[in-house]
Amino acid sequence: MSLWTPPPEDAPRRLADLRVSYDAGTLEEQDLASTPLAQFGAWLEEALDVGLPEPNAMVVATAGAEGQPSARTVLLKEADARGFVFYTNYGSRKSGELEENPAASCVFPWFAMHRQVVVVGRVERVSREEADAYFQSRPHGSRLGAWASRQSTVIEGRAGIEAEYARLAEQYPEESHIPIPDFWGGWLIRPVSVEFWQGRESRLHDRLRFVAVQGDSALDDPDAWRVERLSP
Repeated sequence: MSLWTPPPEDAPRRLADLRVSYDAGTLEEQDLASTPLAQFGAWLEEALDVGLPEPNAMVVATAGAEGQPSARTVLLKEADARGFVFYTNYGSRKSGELEENPAASCVFPWFAMHRQVVVVGRVERVSREEADAYFQSRPHGSRLGAWASRQSTVIEGRAGIEAEYARLAEQYPEESHIPIPDFWGGWLIRPVSVEFWQGRESRLHDRLRFVAVQGDSALDDPDAWRVERLSP
């Protein structure tokens, strides 16, 4: 499948000519799992089976008190009955905005499968115990990097941060215990809706959305969600 037909050499390339026919599958109500967690798990397993690069990568959108949105890609590290967990520096822009406005949306852009999953929910910090357990499971270099970086702050160049990383590497050699930084931890997105989007031909996509019947609905409780179909 080709994204586009190359134009003549003397013709400009046009973004308007880039298009894909979405014909990889369908999503009908009778095929949907009974809970958003089960449906997400099934699609994630399929993404892993086909070798999709980093299927746990998700675009997280936040907005501070002034309402200016910002977005970035992070990695999902847990999906359970509570919701979706990712980790970051609490001094970062995203964390600052989540403190001011504890709500977020995330998108899993599984383009190769003509699929997306869109999550909307409120956000809270995970416990220090949970964050520390994950932090200690990270590779040695990633733990050092968390200490070396003051994420989202302006720096003059790489020299300073590389020097700090080298200092930390000397302080904490391989196999040594590295404590979790007090400025680093996890965020839990507790969904109020989870939409499963399947691309279809002629842009008549399938969009089925689980909507929480009430707040703090467990993602594995079939009675806590209703399903609605959205127009493409």
